[in-house]
Amino acid sequence: MNTVEPPDHVLNTFGLTSHPPIAMGDSWLGGWRVGEVVLSLVPDHARAAWSASVRENLYVEGLRIARPFRATDGRYVVSGWRADTYIAGTPEPRHDEVVSVADRLHEAIADLDRPRFLLQQPAPPHTDVDVFNAADRAAWEDVPLRTARAAGMAEPTSADGQESVAILKTLATLRKPVELKNQVVHGDLFGTVLFAGAAAPGITDIVPYWRPASWAAAVVVVDSLAWGGADDDLVRRWSDQPEWPQMMLRATMFRLAVHALHPRSTAGALPGLKRVVDIVRLMV
Repeated sequence: MNTVEPPDHVLNTFGLTSHPPIAMGDSWLGGWRVGEVVLSLVPDHARAAWSASVRENLYVEGLRIARPFRATDGRYVVSGWRADTYIAGTPEPRHDEVVSVADRLHEAIADLDRPRFLLQQPAPPHTDVDVFNAADRAAWEDVPLRTARAAGMAEPTSADGQESVAILKTLATLRKPVELKNQVVHGDLFGTVLFAGAAAPGITDIVPYWRPASWAAAVVVVDSLAWGGADDDLVRRWSDQPEWPQMMLRATMFRLAVHALHPRSTAGALPGLKRVVDIVRLMV
């Protein structure tokens, strides 16, 4: 969670001087609410500006979308801060609704061009963006974690990190070729979709990957099973998704790779992932 308060020059550049910033806690990933706008520190300028430009005029039926709030000079990002219109809500364990959001969102953005930054290889000094980029590639490249090693990322030294690598390599042997079209997808919907009673669900960001739409839905299901308390039947309820067993397999490999590579991973996250591994083994 971000505890750094937006500096005065950022507030001035966005024209947000009428209200004091109020910390939002875990909702909005640690942003600061200023009146009807939320300011958030961004991990990557290019991705933040891209997300803002997409969300500015995006319409998805049955979905509330936080619109970017531009600075007085027209910029989306100022000194590492972005601003968005506030939408009410908090994450809730409404897992099927989140997968449904994924389907509707990805249908609406299916024709977006691939952002250039998604072609960049991870490179030191490694940021969170590099870690997730390398973990994503680990699930698809011929030799899992080749990209991570080429970028000089450290091998995990913890027992749970090493176990996740071993499971990842075993799952890699179960992969089969898939013939699905890649597109821009939001790869981090679990825990970020906002619910407010009977109102339509809301999103505050789009975290872009270049993968099949059903892979992004599978990431939601994997996360929901591993850490969200979802029932096993969630997998079956969405099994009409294209290439579902392989998408579940690769989404699980992605999360195992994140667990292995991320310096802030904790041992407590692995048991949930191993539960998903057992389910996926039976699918493929």
